[in-house]
Amino acid sequence: MTTPQILAIAIFGLTLAGFVWDRVRYDIVALTALAACVVAGLVEPDKAFAGFGNAAVITVAAVLVLSQALARSGVVALVGQRIDRIVSTPMQQTALLCIVGAALSAFMNNVGALAIMMPIAIAGARRFNSSPALVLMPLSFATMLGGMCTLIGTPPNLLAAGFRDRYGQPAFDMFDFAPVGIAITAAGIAYMVVVARFLMPTDRKGQASAMEQFDVGHYVTEVRVAAGSELAGQTVQAIEDANDDRLFVVTLSRQGLRLRGRFPTTILTAGDEMLVQAEAELLQGLVRSGALELVAAHTSAGLEEKPAEPAAIDTAEVIVPPTSWIQGATARSLRLRARFAVNLLALSRRGRPVAQRVRDTAFAPGDVLLLEGDADRLTDAIREMGCLPLANRRIALQPFRIYSSVAIMVAAIGLVTAELLPAPIAFMLGVLAVIACRILPLRDLYESVEWPVVILLGAMIPVGGILESTGLAEIVSGGVAGASGSLPDWGMLGLVLVATMVLTPALNNAATVIVMAPIAIGIAQQLGVNPDAFLMAVAIGASCDFITPFGHQNNTLILAPGGYRFSDYWKMGLPLDAIVLAVAVLLLPIVFPLR
Repeated sequence: MTTPQILAIAIFGLTLAGFVWDRVRYDIVALTALAACVVAGLVEPDKAFAGFGNAAVITVAAVLVLSQALARSGVVALVGQRIDRIVSTPMQQTALLCIVGAALSAFMNNVGALAIMMPIAIAGARRFNSSPALVLMPLSFATMLGGMCTLIGTPPNLLAAGFRDRYGQPAFDMFDFAPVGIAITAAGIAYMVVVARFLMPTDRKGQASAMEQFDVGHYVTEVRVAAGSELAGQTVQAIEDANDDRLFVVTLSRQGLRLRGRFPTTILTAGDEMLVQAEAELLQGLVRSGALELVAAHTSAGLEEKPAEPAAIDTAEVIVPPTSWIQGATARSLRLRARFAVNLLALSRRGRPVAQRVRDTAFAPGDVLLLEGDADRLTDAIREMGCLPLANRRIALQPFRIYSSVAIMVAAIGLVTAELLPAPIAFMLGVLAVIACRILPLRDLYESVEWPVVILLGAMIPVGGILESTGLAEIVSGGVAGASGSLPDWGMLGLVLVATMVLTPALNNAATVIVMAPIAIGIAQQLGVNPDAFLMAVAIGASCDFITPFGHQNNTLILAPGGYRFSDYWKMGLPLDAIVLAVAVLLLPIVFPLR
């Protein structure tokens, strides 16, 4: 083995370890790997940033902007209204939401498709008094499946299409993914609608309250016993019993000193401060009655914390997505009231109480926040914080913005499908059209792009290239082909798909394609078969991250709102992986003949 190959193995090993460790953000890991390749002489310095000019990277950035334009236009809100009118049962709701979510994610970022469909799903669950857990996971998985259907549905497809020129063929077209992708999506949705609901834990079905089923009403909130409160003179235990355990006192402080021991027997006095876990509706009722005061609404930033007029105040439940810039910060360090004119009233983290002051708790992906602020400003503040609302916010539907945003997306797709323009040019023209029509304000243009994803792609493309330049891809593919020589061609295809599925939860899906695509192409060439089906298998496998809550952003987003546990993902995800494997291995050799 040569020195460059040894260096390449070492860099790849450390890079994969960095992705799996997940303590350092994946874009930083990718940039570090790129720098290591340049220092080791595996990537020429003048080619180090060539990946940022790759067609896939440009297309991903443009599609993210167009996706945001669709979301902001109100077209999805309109779809949500139609769904509410059509469905009459929870099963119909799940089926229709999954179909719409998959269709949206075929033409826009699948994380964005889930984000704008989640409030619709949650509102529907409340309407039927059923658990959101029964619909959020199917919706999340459906948006991932839908991304398999088109060239722009997900970054792995764009990357796989670009790898096709490695064996002298043009990149895949817009709908080359559709025959197999649509079949997999249809089979997956059918499974989730008919079978998956029976795999959900019984303790999350049939509860009396939709708020209890939603499980983000159990916030940890700082409150103060108001002067003249009816709660003064009662013990903590008596208050908890009177509210049927819908309110639980985590800590109790008096005159700045935290009371320890069995404080449930302590008699409350005016001015006592408590950290409580309570349902939002119950908490708001106690505040309105004057029994309690919200400490978070009065103690963040001095004079600029003056409460707004009651008529101007609104509240919103939001979730912190993995891409939000506020993660790692606290309400105190962000000075929420001063910067965004909102107060953090409460925090829910995977159904567990937070043992420290709310305003000093660092935000983490999946946290659900209860925000209070000016009704006219709240929606903008949520967007500026990079959070996602968990309830439909009323927006003024503007027909021009709806029709023009849809028309621009359709026109861009049409230009690519008719092969009149390459995908990066067509979608970049779409971005310019969005700006010209003022669908998306200029200040939001760059905020629409998930820069960590763009940096990951741009950095990892040259890093992935060292697999071929050093000959490692040929060695690995030859070894796999030799060790599995008794397998038929379709068996090798299934092996590549399974290997990609196994690798995807540990890596970002785009990084998985960059690692697996050269190996898959090499295996196909060793077998003397057409690499198209193998490359498609890599793209499909990279989109199949159904078994962990942290491998894909969609899974993280639904973790808290659905009240899910780690085991829920693999219980529903493993059968779905088996369905994807069966359909793909059956159809890929037919749609993309091996010989």
